[in-house]
Amino acid sequence: LEKKDLSTVGDPFDAPTYNIPEKPVTFAEGASYSVVILAGLGVAALAGYSVFKELIFEPKEYKIFGKALARVQSDSQVTARIGYPITGYGNESRNRAARQRIPNRVWTDEDGVEHVEVNFYIRGPHGAGKVYSEMFKDNSDRTWKFMYLLVEFTASLQGQVMLESYIPA
Repeated sequence: LEKKDLSTVGDPFDAPTYNIPEKPVTFAEGASYSVVILAGLGVAALAGYSVFKELIFEPKEYKIFGKALARVQSDSQVTARIGYPITGYGNESRNRAARQRIPNRVWTDEDGVEHVEVNFYIRGPHGAGKVYSEMFKDNSDRTWKFMYLLVEFTASLQGQVMLESYIPA
């Protein structure tokens, strides 16, 4: 057995770097690396912004769904027909993701007024129905107002109740 003197072994942290040539990087190489890094950071920032926007800021269609559902839940005509509590959901499906997806349409009319239309299902202990709603953002006071809110009852309770209807002045 041959014993090696520890002092002859070089610093193990220097070993990987002594083979790298110290050639200067050209401007074009440096710039191309910078562009690739900036593009990667841009993609990461865009992904972060979209996640932040989805989780922190509530999308318009969910805000309108919440307002319409609250109005339906507080209406005595609806609670008299289908009972209380009333739950709202997007689609008639056993799939949870489909129930959470609210069918909607967002558009801006020729006057620059933003509209959001949502359709969803409601269910209470004594029945069910479908809600058709459209709201617009009033440019004078920047609040959302109902264009219409219609509840259509299904099964044995067939009929409709118009809860809101906007008639411009």
